[in-house]
Amino acid sequence: MATQEIPLLGFQPKLLNRAEVAEGTMAFHFERPKGFDFKSGQSADITLLNPPETDSEGNVRTFSIASAPFEHELMFTTRMRDTAFKRSLKKVPLGTAVKMDSAMGSFTLHKNSAKPAVFLAGGIGITPFFSIVRQADHDRMPHKLYMFYANRRPEDTPFLDTLHELEKSNPNFRFVPTMTEMSRSKKTWNGETARIDKEMLSRHLSDLRGPIFYIAGPPAMVAGLSKMLVAAGVEEDDIRSDEFAGY
Repeated sequence: MATQEIPLLGFQPKLLNRAEVAEGTMAFHFERPKGFDFKSGQSADITLLNPPETDSEGNVRTFSIASAPFEHELMFTTRMRDTAFKRSLKKVPLGTAVKMDSAMGSFTLHKNSAKPAVFLAGGIGITPFFSIVRQADHDRMPHKLYMFYANRRPEDTPFLDTLHELEKSNPNFRFVPTMTEMSRSKKTWNGETARIDKEMLSRHLSDLRGPIFYIAGPPAMVAGLSKMLVAAGVEEDDIRSDEFAGY
């Protein structure tokens, strides 16, 4: 059977909707083109075709796919830095087409369900994990999943309510959010307030040696947590990371 070739121009889905999902963070919803397949945790390059403005950073960005494979739309979520790309994406008319390349990357959930997965997310590093845990809930996957999610304040935290709901619907999912600058928040918070560290992980995990650890967030956070896990006796082969720099 002949395989369907992807056009050289890539996919050209239209922008369907956009919404603020936390202070300074927006979600952009696109059509899911026919033939666009992906696994939770993968990313895709988006190119603005005729942007109203451009700058030295260019018209292409790589985004993790925040939506899950079972969904009919594609969602990308990003911090709204003051760049021409982000300003353009925020103001182009709905219905505007972009170029989208095929999904890529291997930052995906391991197959061996006997090994728990521990997700360590900082800020917008939540996006690949949001796809993974929603697909796992949809498929009723047997993996034990633990998510530690660090932000400054609840106001800055995308998908907080949805993740709490997922913890209720999926008995295999444990959600541990932490807010490190509650003095700047107008909301009340009864959860964790420290940075993610060995002490926090040890309180919620029976053993640090055994799970596969996935880390996504700012480069300094990824490096620091990787070093901490190795010092705690975690095998380097059991640590996978994805840096979110400059987004």
